[in-house]
Amino acid sequence: MSSTSAGDRLRVAVIGFGYWGPHLARNFMDSAGAELQLIADHNQQRRAAARAMYPSVDTVEDEREVLASSVQAVAIATPLASHYELARAALEAGLHVLVEKPLAANSTQCAELVALARTQRLTLMVDHTFLYTSAVQKIREYIEDGVLGSVLYFDCVRANLGRFRRDCNVVWDLAPHDISIFNYVIGKQPRWVSATGATHHAAEENLVYVCLGFEDQLLAHFHLNWLAPVKVRRITIGGTRRMLVYDETEAREKIKLYDHEVTTSKLDRQRGSTLEVQCRAGACAAPELDGSEALRRVVDGFVHAALTGTSPLSDGAAGADVVRLLEAIQRSLRDSGARVLL
Repeated sequence: MSSTSAGDRLRVAVIGFGYWGPHLARNFMDSAGAELQLIADHNQQRRAAARAMYPSVDTVEDEREVLASSVQAVAIATPLASHYELARAALEAGLHVLVEKPLAANSTQCAELVALARTQRLTLMVDHTFLYTSAVQKIREYIEDGVLGSVLYFDCVRANLGRFRRDCNVVWDLAPHDISIFNYVIGKQPRWVSATGATHHAAEENLVYVCLGFEDQLLAHFHLNWLAPVKVRRITIGGTRRMLVYDETEAREKIKLYDHEVTTSKLDRQRGSTLEVQCRAGACAAPELDGSEALRRVVDGFVHAALTGTSPLSDGAAGADVVRLLEAIQRSLRDSGARVLL
């Protein structure tokens, strides 16, 4: 096992230089606490691109060369089907592991990786990038401080035109973002999940609607879509005191906090009771947010956890929670939207 201490720079390899790998490599190169030493990819053209971008970083074709090198940590940015094998091999080799979401293809694999990391006393972290945005941090702060009151619903739309993936459906591609956000800011376990979807232009579902039900009548809804004419990244949260809209596509005012409230009262009308609902529309405020890149926070958080032995925000257990819900959604899809009890 490669030893690490707080005074070291973490020696890192990035495995996979396709869609997400270059973003990880850039942030590791710019991190004061890390030294990017290797980039691995089976594709010759991608290795050539990596060498052109980072001539000081060695490139290799086979991830086994990474495991045999002097690196102390790996960042895995490969298709979902390879996450488990690569992460397990890295942990067994004594390396800290950062994995692109989702952690693995099923709960059994996730549990094994979490247990292995614990036994090896290594960092296992999932790149749930949105948890590290200042917007999501602010939303959690609002909810913890009671600014919204009791949360009544969580409604999310994540839609765009493509990219149609061959290795997974739209749920496993897009839902990890919003499920991880929900788990982080709401922190409640659903009682049931129901999901319906369609396969218009792919072998797997490209359009899915998911609903989560809770004991206290909280409802969460996720609209996941690869077939939308415009890119939508919007979460609406309704509370008993205020309401909130988070729009990731907004350049400046990503969060809008509405001082809107719905109240009810019973009126006694000729020996009977009538429920009266009143709506109050107040002011709208947009908090100032830190504009720093979330992925830089992911990388810095991973480096810090690996060097200090502390637990990262999106650790393996958090990643496993997301995968358990993805599996339940998949079961409901197979059963034509039937409720799956959790």
